[in-house]
Amino acid sequence: MTEPQVDVEKRAPSRRERVREATLAEIKGIARNHLVAHGRAGVSLRAVAREMGMTAPGLYRYVSGIDALLVLVTADLFDELADAVAAADASVAPEDTDLRILTSLRAFRGWALRHPVEFAAMFGPHGHPTPGTDLTPALEAARRFGATFFVLFDRLLAEGRFALPDSGLITPELSRELQAFADTCGFSAPHIPVEAVMVLSTCWVRLYGVVCMEVFGHLDFVMRDMEPLFESELQNLLTDLGVRYQSPENTASDTIDTSE
Repeated sequence: MTEPQVDVEKRAPSRRERVREATLAEIKGIARNHLVAHGRAGVSLRAVAREMGMTAPGLYRYVSGIDALLVLVTADLFDELADAVAAADASVAPEDTDLRILTSLRAFRGWALRHPVEFAAMFGPHGHPTPGTDLTPALEAARRFGATFFVLFDRLLAEGRFALPDSGLITPELSRELQAFADTCGFSAPHIPVEAVMVLSTCWVRLYGVVCMEVFGHLDFVMRDMEPLFESELQNLLTDLGVRYQSPENTASDTIDTSE
């Protein structure tokens, strides 16, 4: 006789599971506060445990070590950023691809400026994690963050909005790295040629570079306001992609009120 199949996904979490999740959420929240106050190097299991009213070894029931905890915090940050971008995207009419792209990219910059330490923890260099540390939660959350942009870029690609670069200019070594970029970011699909990945990665480097310089104050000694430079770069880049640029003032009235 066949045993009945149990739908595990619909099973409500037990009380013990709910308590564990709540405790882990508190641990991650405290770790984030320490990250903001002291930087990535200033987060320690001992300090987190002390604030939790636990012993440091007690935290190992929830995380395997400090690197594992920072991975979980980073995943939460990517989810928060993804939510901010998704909310901006949802504020625009679904058929207006151009404005959705503009609004989403501005939301990315806005979140980064409001959370510079978290941004650095997510995108900046931070050494090598302890061998065996599971990076999957952060990688999957990063892919969710990129999903909105990938969908919109894919629409531009499908509509033939921009010309692809000459494949002869892409060396085998560059092609290999571009494919790795696409695989890691979740932008791999049979219909996406390596030339399109080249365009996407170039766009990301340009916009990300401007945001990084602003967040980290690299041009503070020569510029008081980086927004005009960001908007100029945004206009130049998106024009090359066949996207209609609109200034922030002109786009404000075109967004949908999602506050209700």
